[in-house]
Amino acid sequence: MDHPDGHPCYLSTDGRGYLATLADGIEEVQLTMGQELLDHARSVLVPGARALTDVEYRWLACRLTEALTDALRVADSRGQRIPDPPDMAEADGPESEGER
Repeated sequence: MDHPDGHPCYLSTDGRGYLATLADGIEEVQLTMGQELLDHARSVLVPGARALTDVEYRWLACRLTEALTDALRVADSRGQRIPDPPDMAEADGPESEGER
């Protein structure tokens, strides 16, 4: 979901409860649909496959773009929920900041 200003909105929970479960279910649907689209795109691209019309290729490109957007948002959201390992937190100290 996007905020009216165009920025993504994220659910902030402890990972339990109705909303967290609902969000996990939505993420699962999004990733499954993305996998199905990717499988379809791969089948279209194999040698000897029926060529799609311009409209069909555009539809596929639009759906793949949407699926990639969803997958990146899921990855970003999940990445924000993963705590840094204790030894990595030390490595990200002031000395490491200048190396980035």
